[in-house]
Amino acid sequence: MTEAPNHSLAENVTGDDFSVRVVRSARRTKTVQGQMVDGVFEIRIPASLSEEDEAYEVDKMVARMERRRAADRIDLDERVTRLVDGYGLSQPRSIRWVPNQEKRWGSCTVAGPNSGDVRISDRLAGWPVWVVDYVIFHELIHLDIADHSQEFHEQMDRYPLAERARGFLIAKGVGE
Repeated sequence: MTEAPNHSLAENVTGDDFSVRVVRSARRTKTVQGQMVDGVFEIRIPASLSEEDEAYEVDKMVARMERRRAADRIDLDERVTRLVDGYGLSQPRSIRWVPNQEKRWGSCTVAGPNSGDVRISDRLAGWPVWVVDYVIFHELIHLDIADHSQEFHEQMDRYPLAERARGFLIAKGVGE
């Protein structure tokens, strides 16, 4: 058996605006992969995966695709330009969404060859834009102030919705 669609989950799982097809592969032994194929999110899994593990992996991949689609609707470069121009902050070398930040909302590199690179967790993509702006603002300030000193917090307090955004992030499970 090479690859055959598993229709049981394909019929029961859908994303916000896409359908899902699960394909079990005898050639695939460990990894799970997802990609859009003709408007359907196709998830390839090892044929040996249990139904419970399949459900877990499919849910995880669908959530990742939904975050990616939400992130595509937010122009990070435009958000950075507004914040840099509006508050006199340093311009980052680059800014991008990343799917692999599980414990942080954002990060930036302040030394070395990648200095000035800002990364924002795609978990924020479905949240209010003022929260996304707050996290970007936080990382832009770090380009000039590497620590969380009093000076850093004074700069953060310039963001008009700082207190509200901090409360939102704390409610989601992680403070500054």
